[in-house]
Amino acid sequence: MPIVSDTIEIRVRYSEVDSFGYLHHARYFVFFEMGRTELLRRAGIAYRDMESRGLFYVVASLQCRYRAPGRYDDVLMLTTRTDRFTRVRVDHGYELRRGETLLAEASSTLVLVGRDGRPTTLPEDLYQVLGGEAEGRG
Repeated sequence: MPIVSDTIEIRVRYSEVDSFGYLHHARYFVFFEMGRTELLRRAGIAYRDMESRGLFYVVASLQCRYRAPGRYDDVLMLTTRTDRFTRVRVDHGYELRRGETLLAEASSTLVLVGRDGRPTTLPEDLYQVLGGEAEGRG
């Protein structure tokens, strides 16, 4: 069964807030990358191993809607889910929360490319580990 959703805990560090004490808007995108990387790891694949095979997921699109501010020392929960998965593309959805408060919701599309930067397809072994039967999900 493929891992389609995972939640990680993130504590906001002082270096991540702006002069008003709010979590800087750019940090949300770093958090989303952390979520994608951990979701992949939970499925049994380290992104580093994909890179060593000449496979790279690049961000083709990323949207975020901010709902409420995060602050220094907040403990946040980031849920990352796979909304669509094919041999070339992955769509993710994200929810960042502090307790019950939704801070941000986002979506991204990643495209798999080779060392030459051109789109390529996921090899069969990785495709099956990541839940190849889920193609077209969402």
